[in-house]
Amino acid sequence: MKNKRKIFKYVLRSFFGFVISVFLTFFICIKTYYFFYDTYFTFRHPRINSIITTFLIVKNKFFGDSLYYIFAVLTFILIYYLITYKKYKNILLLLNNVDEMASGNLDKRIEVNSKGDIGEVASNINNIVEQLKEITLEEKKAQQTKTDLITNVSHDLRTPLTSIIGYLNLIEEGKYKDEVELIYYTNIAYEKSLNLNVLINDLFELTKMQNKTISFNKVDINLIELISQIVSQFEIQFREINMECRVDFNIDKIMINADPIKLVRAFENLITNAMRYGKEGYYIDIKVSEEDNMSIVQVINYGESIPVVDLPHIFDRFYRVEKSRNTYGGGSGLGLAITKNIIETHDGSISASSDNNQTLFEVKIPCDE
Repeated sequence: MKNKRKIFKYVLRSFFGFVISVFLTFFICIKTYYFFYDTYFTFRHPRINSIITTFLIVKNKFFGDSLYYIFAVLTFILIYYLITYKKYKNILLLLNNVDEMASGNLDKRIEVNSKGDIGEVASNINNIVEQLKEITLEEKKAQQTKTDLITNVSHDLRTPLTSIIGYLNLIEEGKYKDEVELIYYTNIAYEKSLNLNVLINDLFELTKMQNKTISFNKVDINLIELISQIVSQFEIQFREINMECRVDFNIDKIMINADPIKLVRAFENLITNAMRYGKEGYYIDIKVSEEDNMSIVQVINYGESIPVVDLPHIFDRFYRVEKSRNTYGGGSGLGLAITKNIIETHDGSISASSDNNQTLFEVKIPCDE
């Protein structure tokens, strides 16, 4: 129905242009006729009258009244051209710009000085080209990310796999002194295989999260109780590495709607990360509060700081901070990336800050209304 109305409007507009052209042509021809024949338009200057008289004699002898018809047709064409010139000029400009865009120049923009339908079409085409440009950039970025991922995965898989193959090859060829050394080689191969298994599982989990193919079973949970349970589970690990975890809850109950299993994984990653890089500071502080209907969890360690240049990238997959922060065994390099995806899937956010005094990870998750 909307398209029919537009078609009717275009036809009506063209018809009015035609009628106006005919009316103006008729008016000009009548005025021209009386200019030559009516004494009212007779000039007082003899020379002008002589020229007009000569013109009429030549016209009557060679053309007759057909000259008026020719004049009328030419006048109509000129008037119609002037009326429709701007419209068709904009159409031609639109077509030329679209051709240039089609040739691959996505930076080209259509500048049409029209507020009507042509201007609307030009604006829509500009928007489409802008979206296409953004999609193209996103595809290039995605392709680069895929290439980087393959490179990083290949590197991280190759390292433990090379060790496993190397030690198994020593065992296969019998290059060990005694049974103690055989067990030693076997244990190393086993530990490397466990690391490889962690890496592969984390990679699959992160990929499923980013592709939104993993399901989240959200329920109403008390965030204070959840954090308390997680901290209690780490008591043995804290004692083994001579660290102490201090908790600070300024409220007894904060209800959120979340998947407890996934959320436990996220906070375990943060605590493990704090233990890994905060040994020198002895303490790990976990603070939970509520502000503006948002639950806030802060995990703080007082060990080695994260360099400023690395801080914006620590949630990227396989991002490598300085080597001194990567000597801890058993990690996949995907923990923070997984944590970020889990938090964002809960409509929350995660940020990190670090200086010479402390390194702080802050998680915000909406409270359950």
